[in-house]
Amino acid sequence: MSIVEHRLAAAGITLPDPVAPIANYVPFVRSGDLVHISGQVSLDASGGITGVVGVDVDKETAVRAARLCGINLLAQMRAACDGDLNRIARVVKLGGFVQAGPDFFDIPAVINGCSDVMVEAFGEAGRHARSAVGVYRLPRNFSVEVDAIVELAR
Repeated sequence: MSIVEHRLAAAGITLPDPVAPIANYVPFVRSGDLVHISGQVSLDASGGITGVVGVDVDKETAVRAARLCGINLLAQMRAACDGDLNRIARVVKLGGFVQAGPDFFDIPAVINGCSDVMVEAFGEAGRHARSAVGVYRLPRNFSVEVDAIVELAR
């Protein structure tokens, strides 16, 4: 078992199969040593977390939604690395989007749910640059979506 797999197991994280795209795009693109991973929503086997944060969804649930996005990103990373997450040298950047209600402003705290997963999985190499943006709507009414750029080891 790899170091990353040990960390995930210790955190109680089981990676799902990667989600197939629902539109005209690919789940990830490799360019040199960088892999750009398409946005992953707050989806899980039960259907995921949907709704407007601050209206339909409370902050704690939204943090869990961002964590789901992180787990789904890890599943895509694993696919991009032919099953070997140890090939990830660094999480470079996350772009986080929260379907936020008009009075919800704690968007960075929500996206921390995803950021925390990256650090749990990769340690210091999981620390990253980041955007955290509130948006009017997300696909299929999901509460959170996060995309990523990761660097592969040479």
